[in-house]
Amino acid sequence: MRVWLLCLAALACCAPVRADTPPAPAMLLAETYVAGIDVSRYLVSEKYDGVRAQWDGTALRFRGGSTVPAPAWFTAHFPAVPLDGELWLGHGQFDALSGIVRKQVAVDAEWRAVRYLVFELPDAPGNFAARHAQLRALIGAAGVPWLVPVEQTTVASHAELMRRLDAVVRTGGEGLMLHRADAPYVTGRSDALLKLKPWLDAEAVVVGHVPGQGKYAGMTGALQMAMPDGKRFRLGSGLTDALRRAPPPVGTRVTYRYLNLTKNGVPRHPRYLRVREDF
Repeated sequence: MRVWLLCLAALACCAPVRADTPPAPAMLLAETYVAGIDVSRYLVSEKYDGVRAQWDGTALRFRGGSTVPAPAWFTAHFPAVPLDGELWLGHGQFDALSGIVRKQVAVDAEWRAVRYLVFELPDAPGNFAARHAQLRALIGAAGVPWLVPVEQTTVASHAELMRRLDAVVRTGGEGLMLHRADAPYVTGRSDALLKLKPWLDAEAVVVGHVPGQGKYAGMTGALQMAMPDGKRFRLGSGLTDALRRAPPPVGTRVTYRYLNLTKNGVPRHPRYLRVREDF
């Protein structure tokens, strides 16, 4: 534990600090859905596998606060009001999307395929149902093809919600988001917004690399991970050959999925999803 903390401290000290990067925008973060909740109180949408970005009325910013290096034409006709949403390329295209939006010199041809899927009007008055109606009107008036309001629908029961989840997952989606229809705009972790997936996910920090054996000889067999509470586990499932040859370095935050926790509090059947990037 002490070694891990020292590694993180060293990385934090060595990380470059950019004085021109504004503070991270305040955002609403989801809790996890549990059965028994009255789902009729919520509006339900697909959970998209994209890069979170917030438009402040003049600039598009990543979750970490830095400006998205999008081409000028991409945001030229966005409404002059704050928007919150996801940059999205398509199901299963997160890595390709990440490569596109991180380039400091934007490639127009790549950005033509990117959409900004909007699900919230930050700081707007009224409940979420009213804000969603206003959002649809604003985006409709803007007439920007790649600026898209996320579809919100109602469900009557847990059984209907599960059928909706199954349909989304079968088409390549990650899961569902449930936003309480009567909720005012809030930020931080809140049960006003819930996420529902067929699996759980979490984040951990890479603290080492386990050498591969057999067909993975000469590569990384698994990542040694440390959870926020200090517990450690190995993460090998889901690693591509490219990642095994050039694994995420020590100190990298990684998102993984799992079925549940063992009696020892570590994830059961963890699978690598992606490097967590706040940009």
